[in-house]
Amino acid sequence: MARPHIAARIEDSVRRRIGNGLRRRGWHERVTGFTGYGSTHKARVFARIVLSRHEPEEARKAMTHAEDTLLDIAQRGYRHFLTAPAHGVRVTVRLGQAQTTALSDRGGYVDVEVTGHGLAPGWQEAQLALDNGDRLSVSVMVVDPQAEVGLVSDIDDTVMVTHLPRIFIAAWNTFVRSEMVREQVPGMSAMYRALAAEHPGMPVFYLSTGAWNTAPSLTRFLRRHDYPVGPLLLTDWGPTNTGWFRSGQEHKERELRRLRAEFPHIRWILVGDDGQHDPVIYGEFVQEHPEAVRAVAVRELTPAEQVLSSGLPFATDELLGKRVSTPMLKAPNGFGLHQLLHEAARMEPGDA
Repeated sequence: MARPHIAARIEDSVRRRIGNGLRRRGWHERVTGFTGYGSTHKARVFARIVLSRHEPEEARKAMTHAEDTLLDIAQRGYRHFLTAPAHGVRVTVRLGQAQTTALSDRGGYVDVEVTGHGLAPGWQEAQLALDNGDRLSVSVMVVDPQAEVGLVSDIDDTVMVTHLPRIFIAAWNTFVRSEMVREQVPGMSAMYRALAAEHPGMPVFYLSTGAWNTAPSLTRFLRRHDYPVGPLLLTDWGPTNTGWFRSGQEHKERELRRLRAEFPHIRWILVGDDGQHDPVIYGEFVQEHPEAVRAVAVRELTPAEQVLSSGLPFATDELLGKRVSTPMLKAPNGFGLHQLLHEAARMEPGDA
């Protein structure tokens, strides 16, 4: 096995020293969870193990309804990153008839598959438990095998204005600004709700290069603006075993391919913006799996946003070489994209 990159070794050393110091002060492991998803055969459950100054039961009581407090909502983004992950902690996952165990990775994260749960389509609950007695229930979206259409949406500058990837503005929006002043992109939540109504049982996934640390604030933002509930597919910022930074583009490509393999019966509506790599990522996925994509909808950034994000114009013909028939739609907001999606659906064989 290759030796981890020096960046990962440095980070692990710092985290180990911090963790040992906090444990000597009486801190304990605590499990936090994220929304999972799966089929009627297997499911994917996400969690993170962090150190807390409270005893497990006290920590859980302190977290009750915390997401809905004004203080929590108004906090600045940097506070989400001030956590002490716990590496190598065992977590037991129970879902329906199935049970499995997993160890947290070097960032404290757990990403585990649970097979043979025997649960019906719809929203279910998984139970997470640590050996120290801390426990938590998390929601798991079991996708209906009869579902024919799914939605995958980017977050930054697609549903929420963040001006990525220009580093200083992105850092300001992520680490400094309060959640309450973050802007939504006009018409996107209305479009997603309408699509969910038009396609009952449609699963919705929010795929982003953002860090898992921001999941609570992103969840509150989506709920506050009435977006359909769905799992977040985020990543872990920072060094990896192979380099200083992990690739957000590779993360998105990997998750798209995984969704394709897990739900081969679903045709996806892929929504992104032209300020990052979404057109390239979606375009390449369409070329690989044209049968799996119903449409690609790209939100066009304004000229000012293009300058701020250092984005490039989205050139559909050049990108795809005119080799696919999948609709590649562009509009400045959700209202325009929804209209284009309707027009494209009317042109599909067999669609009204």
